[in-house]
Amino acid sequence: MASKDPNADNKKDQEENNEGAVRPSIHIQLIRHAESENNQVYRDARRICKGGTPDFDLEGWNAYVDKHRSADPGLSTTGKEQANKLADFLVEDLAGRASTPVRVVTSPMRRTLETIRPTLERLKEGGDWASSSSSDGNGGGSPASVIVNAFYHESEGCHIKDEPKPGMNRREISSLLVPTALDPSDLSFEGFDPNNEDAGWYSHGTGPETRPESEDRAARFYVWLCEHLDQQLAEASHAPDVFDAGVAGSPTLRRTCLCIGHGDFMALLLKRIVAGFGYTHEREGVTHRSAFVHVNTGITDLEYFGAGRFLLMASNQTPHLPHSLRTGGGLKDGWSYLMPDDKFVLDAEVAIAFSDEIEGHLREQADALRRLYGRKEDSSTDREGTKLEKTTGETEDEAASTTSSRGGEVTLVVKRGLQVVGCASFHEETGRISDVVVRPSARRSQVGRTLVDSAREHAKKVGADRLVAEPDTDEARAFFEKLGFESVEAEDGDAADGRRMEAKP
Repeated sequence: MASKDPNADNKKDQEENNEGAVRPSIHIQLIRHAESENNQVYRDARRICKGGTPDFDLEGWNAYVDKHRSADPGLSTTGKEQANKLADFLVEDLAGRASTPVRVVTSPMRRTLETIRPTLERLKEGGDWASSSSSDGNGGGSPASVIVNAFYHESEGCHIKDEPKPGMNRREISSLLVPTALDPSDLSFEGFDPNNEDAGWYSHGTGPETRPESEDRAARFYVWLCEHLDQQLAEASHAPDVFDAGVAGSPTLRRTCLCIGHGDFMALLLKRIVAGFGYTHEREGVTHRSAFVHVNTGITDLEYFGAGRFLLMASNQTPHLPHSLRTGGGLKDGWSYLMPDDKFVLDAEVAIAFSDEIEGHLREQADALRRLYGRKEDSSTDREGTKLEKTTGETEDEAASTTSSRGGEVTLVVKRGLQVVGCASFHEETGRISDVVVRPSARRSQVGRTLVDSAREHAKKVGADRLVAEPDTDEARAFFEKLGFESVEAEDGDAADGRRMEAKP
């Protein structure tokens, strides 16, 4: 009989308690903008019109707000003082813990840009830290890089008396930051019309954004932010500033991302971060299930470990503000939760925790993936009348199908842990598979094959005699050829223009 390994029990214990796992992370700070001129307008309106009392003057309130409110206001006098206090704090604080460039993601609204501008200007002035702490370990480089993300604006958008305003365009935003705060090469844009330099970030608006539209946009920004951070974590093997900060003796200067946003929209984002997409979606007429309050320039610290895993370290901090400058909200205590390892981020665990909204969060993420990475003409999806049905799974990827009432159309999703990493549509009557979308960080990892294999399984189940694809790029055609699809002539009335391919289920 073979003798038992004397270290076997210890090895098993180490695997179960997971003490030896390496967890590289990125430090994130969500920062609300400083007090805006509109914040001051509403505060003055409450005082003048006796808000919160039996003598509240609603007509006077509306008249005062309509007269003084701006669609995209700058900072108030108090807000400018808060922004300078924030810069004093951040520049000193970042020098002790952050590598360069400091990554900044900001809303396109004027009040957020004016909030972070003093910090960027002081970082650009330079110093020993800014010139020697670059993330490539070689010194030099820019002290900060900024992405202005059009998805990150405040709820309701940009409007006056329900009339939409376009907001600033890329050129106007650049003029606020370049050259005093940034070099042109350190500024980029996300979510703007790439073909129209004059289009503002809210040019698509038809009026004030509705609550469901804000919720959908929060899902989109959450998916974008995770992808943005996941791609940086992929550099952990060769980037000296991405490492496990929980290890004794680890380096000091770390990859750091500042997100400059808005109180209400940050609350929508934080619900998705904390709840892992469960208990997150609010509709008009539905009571709020959770909220996170931030005072002006309040800072929330998070750690991001990849695959949608966040650790909330502290919430709504204002170490830079005296009590007299605290405006715009109250303290909201945050909480932390144990960070599971990859193998523990399972569908069963999520289903137990959020069983009444699993279907909703899958649809929400799939819709966000289509809007971000799919063809624009195929980015609209129906969020109502669906039913979840598990079909197949492959290793850590799990595929599910969401069956819609729209004439037998099925949505296939592949999920890893809490994240949807790929989705596709399959029509039961025609056998057509379309809208195949995979997150960039998940490509070349069999996600696309898993989607097509799941479509094959479902086709057999419903009795479809063929699968049909109409790839519109050479890369997509090569993908389907590898999976057994062959070119066929278009049928009568088919507008595939020679793109039609078929395969047996």
